[in-house]
Amino acid sequence: MAVLPDFLIKRVYKKGSLRKTDTGIEFDLKNVLGPGVISGLESIQINGHTFTKEVISFVTGGVELLATKVDELNPIQFRLNQEGTMKLKEAANCLKDGLNQIILEIMNPEAGKLKITFADNLHF
Repeated sequence: MAVLPDFLIKRVYKKGSLRKTDTGIEFDLKNVLGPGVISGLESIQINGHTFTKEVISFVTGGVELLATKVDELNPIQFRLNQEGTMKLKEAANCLKDGLNQIILEIMNPEAGKLKITFADNLHF
């Protein structure tokens, strides 16, 4: 499993975007690194609580992609400067006031499994 350096993550994760919604949790990403491919949305861990792909989706360009449908045959083409929102259904109970630790695990055809680690305060 590859671990992306923090200085790169700070450029992809939109700081201040972690929020509770009526349906769960959302946070935003923006690809400022270059064209990329996501061939799997494996899991998201927040404050030690793990959420599998059954409750994860990614919204970009007005289209919601269920994590269970993202694979090598149906990847997400994440272009330079493209933005998206990661959604977790029914997961808001794991958030706390103050700093929340988040680990996003995705698949990339070239690099394999990537572990993206960041932290953010809850915003309303």
